[in-house]
Amino acid sequence: MTTNICRICKNVFFEEPILRFENMPATAQQLPDVSSPEQKGVNLEVCQCSGCGLVQISNNPVPYYKEVIRASAFSQEMKEFRINQFNEFVQKYFLKNKRVIEIGCGKGEYLSLMQSAGVNASGIEYSQESVDVCLNEGLRVTKSFIENEYVNLKDKDESFDAFFIMNFFEHLPDPNVVLRGIYNNLSEDGIGLIEVPNFDMILEKKLFSEFMTDHLFYFTKETLCSTLERNGFEIIECKEVWYDYIISAVVRKRKKLDISHFYEYQLKIQKEINNYIYSLKGSKVAIWGAGHQALAVISLTNIADKIAYVIDDAPFKQGKKTPATHIPIVSSDKLITEPVKAILVMAASYSDEVAKKIQQKFPTIKVAILRDHGLEIIQ
Repeated sequence: MTTNICRICKNVFFEEPILRFENMPATAQQLPDVSSPEQKGVNLEVCQCSGCGLVQISNNPVPYYKEVIRASAFSQEMKEFRINQFNEFVQKYFLKNKRVIEIGCGKGEYLSLMQSAGVNASGIEYSQESVDVCLNEGLRVTKSFIENEYVNLKDKDESFDAFFIMNFFEHLPDPNVVLRGIYNNLSEDGIGLIEVPNFDMILEKKLFSEFMTDHLFYFTKETLCSTLERNGFEIIECKEVWYDYIISAVVRKRKKLDISHFYEYQLKIQKEINNYIYSLKGSKVAIWGAGHQALAVISLTNIADKIAYVIDDAPFKQGKKTPATHIPIVSSDKLITEPVKAILVMAASYSDEVAKKIQQKFPTIKVAILRDHGLEIIQ
């Protein structure tokens, strides 16, 4: 059963596939024996999400999508490249002796190299045969696959400091779940290395033969980064490697934003406004501006009982009251019938225009403007 829904953002594909290929190999791995019955070809539809733009095939994943099978393990040049890459990764991000996990480690081809780089390495792999090979090589590997975001991969409840996925991510039918599962097993400062085939290069060189049933996704730098960011990761770097065939992204677990210093600024503004009102020795004070910023400031600085009324030029606000603080909102005509000693202008980008208007029409009234940096006394 095929899909017409993006597996990442859940928007629909463009109505027509961008490519159709007939009689394609049903699998790229687990090839049939010479004595096996002839395997029928399949039709391959290459689609693009109308929302996030990610290119993907609509076909179902191959039966063995949870397992990692690496022909690249037989390349000496690739092995040397990985050794240098992993050593640099460990040194650059201070991972010596730290806990690192490979998601989909196959027979341990890369896991053993990462371990040799000086980390405390472990891996998960779905194929029991591959797990047995890893265990025989002395590698710490468990038979597992990330089926949901709440999966527990931790050993003795210790989070991982880093993870890596090497040309396996594009096989996964639900990358969001896998990424969230990884996220939930990382330490606060956890980082990761993710690599996928480079669709930017495939587009540039018109490599039609790169499409296959094994690869559900075809990531460009843009769509890979957006997928990773959607699932809680910040991009540290994203570049092309291995003769531009691979996109290599280093990511960091996104942290919760700390803006608690806003409270300090709130107290600063509150103190400045109260000191200014106190300096007026009980005289009447008004506020000019009934926008959302002014309404919030009135409420959060606890000055409602010191304000006679709020002025606003918008007729639909006049005759109403400020929410939460219940101060009457009036037109500027109120300054004639019930004058005040001073006006606090809280009109955001219109504040200078308002202050000038007050100075021209009511030159005896004191004016102060609430700026981004604090209270500024104009006259």
